[in-house]
Amino acid sequence: MLSQLPSQLPPQLPPHAPLAERLRPRTLGEVIGQQHLLGEGMALRLAFESGQPHSCILWGPPGVGKTTIARLMADAFDAQFLSISAVLGGVKDIREAVEKAELARTGLHPQRTIMFVDEVHRFNKSQQDAFLPHVESGLFTFIGATTENPSFEVNSALLSRAAVYVLQPLTEVDLQNIVRRAQAIQAVPPIEDDALSRLLAYADGDARRLLNTLETLSMAASQQSVGPVTDDWLLRVLGERMRRYDKGGDQFYDTISALHKSVRGSDPDAALYWFVRMLDGGADPRYLARRLIRMASEDIGLADPRALRMALDAADVYERLGSPEGELTLAQCVIYLAVAPKSNAAYKAFNAAKAFVKKDGTRPVPMHLRNAPTALMKDLDFGKGYRYAHDEEDGFAAGERYLPEGMADPGFYKPVLRGLEIKISEKLAELRRRNSATG
Repeated sequence: MLSQLPSQLPPQLPPHAPLAERLRPRTLGEVIGQQHLLGEGMALRLAFESGQPHSCILWGPPGVGKTTIARLMADAFDAQFLSISAVLGGVKDIREAVEKAELARTGLHPQRTIMFVDEVHRFNKSQQDAFLPHVESGLFTFIGATTENPSFEVNSALLSRAAVYVLQPLTEVDLQNIVRRAQAIQAVPPIEDDALSRLLAYADGDARRLLNTLETLSMAASQQSVGPVTDDWLLRVLGERMRRYDKGGDQFYDTISALHKSVRGSDPDAALYWFVRMLDGGADPRYLARRLIRMASEDIGLADPRALRMALDAADVYERLGSPEGELTLAQCVIYLAVAPKSNAAYKAFNAAKAFVKKDGTRPVPMHLRNAPTALMKDLDFGKGYRYAHDEEDGFAAGERYLPEGMADPGFYKPVLRGLEIKISEKLAELRRRNSATG
């Protein structure tokens, strides 16, 4: 169990105040984590010490201190702090905030304004544009908080006027310090080591999630007269809430990216790990099944055509069995795809063909390849001279051309020397030799 107390504690608020608010840092020195930005000589610390606030975007996962840093910046510069939630707010809220900023600037005691926009990526382009003239005029300092990549979610005009600071998930030591602070103000009962380890893993770097869970546990422990919180009791209280991430943002897509790249890299253990992480995070197994089907075509292809059939079968089995039984079949498919020979030749060939057709003109179909269902079409030589491959030796019409007239062989498909594509490569080489032999 935790015993060492932190050296600094925030001022006491009434016991009925939310635990997150009671523990919110009041000074920069009380902030837990983000030392790559707030440590001595680091970028954001220097910004605080400069005396000149500047517009910025705070990008990071939930519960890592984005709102706290924005509030501390307002305190550091003795500025009015205005907050808008892009989830709930709109143009009306922006207009009212602008009016308050103008009043603060022209009042009896002129004051700067920090305009904090939480979840700024939720605002559309016109709403984000509404801030631009006021940022440029210096009416307020804009601070946006986002869990999504600002390169994709924040307008380039606004992004160009703001520094981007990347916040990291809190470490296990950071989260332990938060628990110590909560215990120091007697807001949380003692917690046994196994329960603490599970609790920190559940928080997954998110201080808000940790504090909300601590508050729930504290109330439940008080009602049930529980002494030290044990691991068994913790599991009974939290149950299915032990999920690791939200099924939407960057972390979700980062995790599916890790799964895909582990399969591509032929590492079955890593692939299984990321697959189970996604299940643990609440990802829909049907979504995972669709991604496995894509992997079978994109990264394995004709090196092992059975991979695609296995992925389709796994998706079908899941539909029949559901969770959790059907998840085993998906896991089996993950392992098969990871150990299968890899080829992206079909994927590359398809993309090369798309790119060629997009920029090329519309070439006419050669006469001998055209369909001739009517007498008129036959009279116009549609289909004339076509050689029926099944009537030729080995079912191959050596020397026959199937591309448009005047079009060079583009060489879209280049099989790799792995798996079945070794045989395919040998077969294509033989067919090309026979074509060449016809002159």
